[in-house]
Amino acid sequence: MRIALGVSYNGQAYNGWQSQSSGNTVQDKLEAALGRFATEKVSTVCAGRTDAGVHGLMQVVHFDTELERAPYSWVRGTNTFLPPDIAVQWAHPVAEDFHSRFCATGRRYAYVLLQSPVRPSVEAGRVGWMFYPLDGEAMQQGASYLLGEHDFSSFRASACQAKSPVKTLYDIRITRRLISGGSQAAASAMRPGDEPMECCYWRFEFDGSAFLHHMVRNIMGCLINIGQKQCPPEWMQQVLDARSRDAAAPTFAPDGLYFLGPMYEEKWGLPTRTAAYDWLP
Repeated sequence: MRIALGVSYNGQAYNGWQSQSSGNTVQDKLEAALGRFATEKVSTVCAGRTDAGVHGLMQVVHFDTELERAPYSWVRGTNTFLPPDIAVQWAHPVAEDFHSRFCATGRRYAYVLLQSPVRPSVEAGRVGWMFYPLDGEAMQQGASYLLGEHDFSSFRASACQAKSPVKTLYDIRITRRLISGGSQAAASAMRPGDEPMECCYWRFEFDGSAFLHHMVRNIMGCLINIGQKQCPPEWMQQVLDARSRDAAAPTFAPDGLYFLGPMYEEKWGLPTRTAAYDWLP
């Protein structure tokens, strides 16, 4: 029997998704919990690996087992043995030809950024931070150069194991939500002569066929440069055409990056969201 699970996690405490000898990864914790519940070794395959510090709102994995249990038993039984920052959200029996990675038609990521002169506190590790005002229109213009199929070598980490740097970005959406009263409260943290700043959350959403190692974080670094008016929007085209990591901005922090989950055809009958999905600003 093949089972698919939807898993959410806060990645702050872990060395990414993929199993390591340290045992301190999300995959290690999940497989240990599944093994204790099933009383047998369980090996999982995920839809998309995440880096250290990156969060997952609907990671999808599959595994094979001869153990017959109701879906709710897989959810509640596995969660019994998981740490509090990892939780199975749903379980679903699937056909033997389902593969969490290869059956995905696309993947979604979001990056949440706090714009404020004061660093995050309760959101520490869960949002990125920028203490300069950002130009949303300029960032959206810069993002438009990345839509479609391209060679994304300029946004690819040196350790990337993908066979090809050619990927397709379907959409990049940038939205802003003002923090009520935040700007007035933060005014005392600003130096004399600083440009007035509205405190807000920026949310960047990326829909694509697949993503290279550090691709979203490297794109974020470039978008922030454009948002700060250090570079014009058309600079993004120059970075893309260079096909060299040296042409792009430094990799942005992992704190605000969330794997929203993979996209599948309806025939698999899998949920498209989890209970954790809508908490983001």
